[in-house]
Amino acid sequence: MDFATLEALRLKHPAWRLLVADHAPFIASLLHQCFIESHARALPRAELASRLEALREGVRARRGDEAFPREASAYLDEWAADDAGWLRKFYPPGAEEPHFDLTPAAERAIRWLEQLTERPFLGTESRLLTVFQLVREMADGIEPDPAARVRELERRREALDAELARARAGRLERMEDAALKDRFQQLADTARGLMADFRALDEEFHALDRKARERIATWEGTRGELLEAVLGERDAISDSDPGRSFQAFWSFLMSPERQEALTHDLERVLAHPAVQSLEPDARLARVAFDWLEAGEHTQRTVARLSGQLRRFLDDRVWLENRRILQLLRGIERHALALRASPPGADFMALDGPALALELPLERPLFVPPSHARMEDAEALEAGEDVPSDALFSLTTVDKGRLKDNVRAVLRTREQVSLAEVVRAHPLQHGLAELVVYLGLASEDRRASIDDARTQDFLWSDASGRRRRATLPLVLFLR
Repeated sequence: MDFATLEALRLKHPAWRLLVADHAPFIASLLHQCFIESHARALPRAELASRLEALREGVRARRGDEAFPREASAYLDEWAADDAGWLRKFYPPGAEEPHFDLTPAAERAIRWLEQLTERPFLGTESRLLTVFQLVREMADGIEPDPAARVRELERRREALDAELARARAGRLERMEDAALKDRFQQLADTARGLMADFRALDEEFHALDRKARERIATWEGTRGELLEAVLGERDAISDSDPGRSFQAFWSFLMSPERQEALTHDLERVLAHPAVQSLEPDARLARVAFDWLEAGEHTQRTVARLSGQLRRFLDDRVWLENRRILQLLRGIERHALALRASPPGADFMALDGPALALELPLERPLFVPPSHARMEDAEALEAGEDVPSDALFSLTTVDKGRLKDNVRAVLRTREQVSLAEVVRAHPLQHGLAELVVYLGLASEDRRASIDDARTQDFLWSDASGRRRRATLPLVLFLR
């Protein structure tokens, strides 16, 4: 944070511009009320202008008609311009009215302003415990000695056994009100921070889209190289640390059991008198649903940008084909003009055409389809009651993510087995994910499934039980 860096931030960063703006209190209060307090991701122009107009009338009633003389829409356009950068103006698919969303920079500035206000409770214990826990997890994660890991797990088991014994004896250590308030304050801060992370992730994807379009517009190589570069850049984002972290967060949140457990626990915590004394935000009770909505918005943004990028590529290909046709027509016109009096000597040299050959041995050999083995067993009618909860505990496997996993491993190798793919990208949904991998292999004509050889896969399910599956050897080829 030297002088030059701070000087550049003061001149160029939207957050700094917002803090030093003449009407910063008015702008920050409106944006906080419309986007952060309500957890909204995008608002149409009419709704945002109406809320701005209501706030403007209230200020004018106290300060006179000279305050904020322009129309609400003029302020919105000014705040969305590059000179400000506090709002992002865009048109959702199929919408004729522009929408506005808060930019991550403006949200960061407003969050900082929030911290300046007096907090109802200032605790330090929970943050210190969080630091200790994070350090402990990282130390365990980088521990190369299995014996040390075993000793640590045994120590935790002994502590857990001791706690179980105290609980069975009726000796419970209840958390004091001060500690409860401390942890709830940190919970609320973290929950609000996650909403801000979604907006920052959206901006990162938009930056990727702009960068890809710039490369397409200035590309001078072949079309195949262009596609490989663009698709590789998408893989680089999904394989980046923020991309992997988001996918892990999304997979964790999509579990119905975890959503139900989180909602139930939050209701119990919010009903406690010590937490009620902090006057918590009522929307915190449904923060999991807000995270889901924000995550879906981010997923839709990625899908929309991918579609727009594909159409952009199609348009460029159409223009290239049109240019080739124009050149061919010109050659035909010149040839017709010279048909009556062709030149006597050589007048043009052409490179000899060459065909792209694919050798027969490079083609995959015919593989007879595998037949499922059916056991001749009589199906008996079930007599016992079977709980139907399992029918509603559906697991969603992202097929596109698994394709990306295979493509990422094949980036540096000619062929790779399914076990090697799973080793590089551990299973998140167990057997369901293995079934989808088999489906991908059956759809890919370059992939092979060898029933004569098998591979074992081990994983832990949601209850912590170790599971094992034996599958035919699956090979993916680049």
